[in-house]
Amino acid sequence: MISEKIVLVLAILVVSVVILGCADPGMSDQVDGDNATAGYTDVSVQEAKEMIDSGDVFLLDVRTVNEFETEHIEGAVNIDVNELGSRLDEVPQDETILVYCRTGVRSAAASNILVDAGYTDVYNMLGGISQWKAKGYPYVSGP
Repeated sequence: MISEKIVLVLAILVVSVVILGCADPGMSDQVDGDNATAGYTDVSVQEAKEMIDSGDVFLLDVRTVNEFETEHIEGAVNIDVNELGSRLDEVPQDETILVYCRTGVRSAAASNILVDAGYTDVYNMLGGISQWKAKGYPYVSGP
């Protein structure tokens, strides 16, 4: 009986070590800075605005059509993150791609999709349009 308990405890310890050993030590709940391991770069809304103002960027909004029609950043092209994989032909490979969504979660997923498809100049706007609006930057309201 005691040996069964020892075996069970050791098994739990081994499983725990394996699980913890597979975790990425660089991972955290906070998303910021250069995401070089993912192949894209996270940028603040301030940096994103500078990129947009320079005029040398393909602005990709990966929210739903409904969200996009409610409000979006002027000049953005809307492709829902759930459709992005099948609509890559609409995203130029030879341009800088700046991706945003509402808060930055879907745009990170979309950035990964682009990188996995061979895109090399991809930027994810942290905080999304919510942070953009909070900074008082201009946006289009309505379709």
